[in-house]
Amino acid sequence: MTDNNISHYGGENHTGRPDRPLGRAMLRGAAMRCPSCGEGKLFASYVKTVDRCEHCDESIFHHRADDLPAYLVVFIVGHIVVGAYMGAEAIVDWSMVTHMVVWSVVTILSVIAMLPPIKGAVVGLQWALYMHGFGDEPDTIDDHPADPRSGS
Repeated sequence: MTDNNISHYGGENHTGRPDRPLGRAMLRGAAMRCPSCGEGKLFASYVKTVDRCEHCDESIFHHRADDLPAYLVVFIVGHIVVGAYMGAEAIVDWSMVTHMVVWSVVTILSVIAMLPPIKGAVVGLQWALYMHGFGDEPDTIDDHPADPRSGS
């Protein structure tokens, strides 16, 4: 897809902006590195992003990952833990207390381990698609035609 009138994943060719590879940006983010250069750290602490990349000076502070990483982690961990619980229940004969302790610990450790890489991947997605300030444009809110305040 080299035609400038065709939009594709990781691109923005129709706006004249250079392509940003979506997969690479998300993998860099998941590795907790700057989605632009892959060198600088993405996080200043556990899931607090840096304001700017220390290596390429890309601004990161305006990302809007919001709750998406947490929703994705709950979805993924929930499926894994419920499946593992059901499998364990069929194989071993643990007491309910043992199940509660084991699966609570597995759930908590899984969430702690998965949240930073998933948030990094979401920030990488936003960077690659020029979302939420990564395109040097202000965020605008689209009016809904049925909204009486929209002026239509």
